[in-house]
Amino acid sequence: MQGRRQAKAPEARSPAAERYLEAIYYIEHEGEVARPGRLAEWLGVSAPTVSVSLQRLVRDGWVQVAADRSVALTDAGETAAADIVRRHRIVERWLTDALGMDWTTADREAAVLAHGMTTTVLDRLDAHLGHPATCPHGNVIPGRRPPKGGPLRRLVELAAGDRAAVARISEVAEHEAPQLLRVLGGAGLTPGVEVEVRAAGPRSWRVATPDGDVELDRAIAAAVWVTATTARRAA
Repeated sequence: MQGRRQAKAPEARSPAAERYLEAIYYIEHEGEVARPGRLAEWLGVSAPTVSVSLQRLVRDGWVQVAADRSVALTDAGETAAADIVRRHRIVERWLTDALGMDWTTADREAAVLAHGMTTTVLDRLDAHLGHPATCPHGNVIPGRRPPKGGPLRRLVELAAGDRAAVARISEVAEHEAPQLLRVLGGAGLTPGVEVEVRAAGPRSWRVATPDGDVELDRAIAAAVWVTATTARRAA
């Protein structure tokens, strides 16, 4: 796909437009390509509804749709989507760090609170938190520098004996598997935690954490991005 198209977009964003922009942002930043079918699944709407909505988003300058039906944000769309995601992640950080909410509850509540919060309040909240670099799940808040560390790899790419530090949890996987945050939070697989792969197979991974060993199925293990710290010992 060609580079982002610069286009003048309206200042006001409808709630529906924001949902599309946020979804496309998450998919793009996971290294994937957004397509109408994927957006229909993500948003829980019909294919015709997505087609009509994308036409409006293209008209308003938020997105561009290529000949192969792949969808990408324009410069204006990227800026708007980054603002939406920034709001969500800062509020989520506040709910977990200051109010002690668990990951799952904070994610759900942030989706409601972030859209109605004024920029003034959000900026004050951000300053109060010390301008965090990431959300509780390790995903970078737009406009911030990512934490220092080596290249990221999915946990499923590791083999028995490999050691790594949890870096972040996939936003796409969070959406597609709502129980993911509960499982990972309960297992203590949070950003910064050191883990060691005890066993790796086609369907499950057994991982040692400071809280003990935990068994993860492939879908959950694929959602965890890590920074490898020690390669497995030679046989």
